Amino acid sequence: MQDYLYRMKKASVIGATGLVGKSLVQQLLSDDRFSEVTVFVRRTTGLQNNKLKEHFVDFDQPQNWQHWIQGDVLFSTMGTTMAKAGSKDAQYKIDFTYQYEAARAAAVNGVPTYVLISSAGASSSSKIFYSKMKGELEEAIKKLLFRSIHILQPGILAGDREESRLGEIIGVSVLNVLHHFPGLGAYKPIPAPVVARAMINSALKDSVGVHTSTLKEVFALAEK
Repeated sequence: MQDYLYRMKKASVIGATGLVGKSLVQQLLSDDRFSEVTVFVRRTTGLQNNKLKEHFVDFDQPQNWQHWIQGDVLFSTMGTTMAKAGSKDAQYKIDFTYQYEAARAAAVNGVPTYVLISSAGASSSSKIFYSKMKGELEEAIKKLLFRSIHILQPGILAGDREESRLGEIIGVSVLNVLHHFPGLGAYKPIPAPVVARAMINSALKDSVGVHTSTLKEVFALAEK
């Protein structure tokens, strides 16, 4: 156990070109506790580092690349919007199917730790499509044979995206004010680098089983 805790780790990342994913990869590359960072992407991250390995993959063909998911931890930060995906089916494929297939491959390959960015309000019984989809993914992931599963449920993410999302820009602005009111603290926007830091700290904890962290707990994890 001590060898697992103190030796340098090898990390895999899907969703590495997204808002949280980019910050996560940058932090992993600058973290001396990680010796190797492997990303599975459609396009390059644009980063240059001796620790970084990029695999350009077709997420619709997991059989061609899932054997590469090895090491100590898989970080999953993939996600999109209905507007960008074009339909519920397309969004479900990205937010659920792609992430689940990668997680299943990691579990089969013996990767001990899995860290997932989910969403506040995720519930498989929700009547809201997005929340239901996220909840279904959480439930499916919990059935996989990882030593440790960490599910983070942040609220709305704050940060600079490559594509403009007007709804999120407005939402962040509004919630930056509203979260100060009693009972609305759970809706405080959270910067992407904070979420990424919480993911790393989760992965390095000596814990067994499934651990779910809500917004306040995500902020606390980032501070450790």
